[in-house]
Amino acid sequence: MLVLIYIIIALLAASVGSIALSGSLLMLNNKWLERVSGYLLYLAGGTLLGSALLGLIPEATESMDIENVLIWVLIGILFFFILEKFILWRMCHDENCERQIHAAGPMIIIGDAVHNAIDGVVIAASFLTSIELGIFVTLSVVLHEIPQEVGDFGVLIKSGYTRKKAMFYNLLSSSSAIVAGVAAYFLLSYIENFLPYALALAAASFLYISLADLIPEMHKETKPKQSLIQFLLILLGVFIIFLSVMNHNHAH
Repeated sequence: MLVLIYIIIALLAASVGSIALSGSLLMLNNKWLERVSGYLLYLAGGTLLGSALLGLIPEATESMDIENVLIWVLIGILFFFILEKFILWRMCHDENCERQIHAAGPMIIIGDAVHNAIDGVVIAASFLTSIELGIFVTLSVVLHEIPQEVGDFGVLIKSGYTRKKAMFYNLLSSSSAIVAGVAAYFLLSYIENFLPYALALAAASFLYISLADLIPEMHKETKPKQSLIQFLLILLGVFIIFLSVMNHNHAH
């Protein structure tokens, strides 16, 4: 029961907390909003890579052969590629997106709901493995959700939604994380053999987001000073997860 309470708190932090923080960032002027969102995005790149490679995959290998874990990570990456192709879930910046901006609003809401449901399952699976793993996975989710939600707000407002409506629809789509996470807790506790597969798919999700979405976004910035800031914040994100993993291993 204590684990369920932790999961619910983490899910609220990852969904409602991310929306609240991203909503508060919207009060900044455009220059600062872009800067702070960018820094969070760089930091998220590091925490996602660290969580996948230092936390989730090693945890999965404790219950399953490394070859099988990596096969499921590969399957997960291919699955998320197809899913992103079909749903267009996340910020898009090209001319086609601008021309279809009114269609982009509903796509963002649907895509976000699917993405948040996956996050909910990831958080539940990590807490069922250990409290420490759950905490740093939640941290990684929150850090990549905030800049994503800010981007989603931008698309919804450009699509003709008011700020209040954009906030409502973002909260609605983020609630899928809570529903999916609580459902996963009850299902995964009955089928514990599924946990290493869930962790491998979670690692695939984190690797896909960081390598396919966040890092290409960073490469749009080519100035040496900005590139150095990106690299240092990625390193900081990895280091935060590294410290969490070391504490987790030491506790065991």
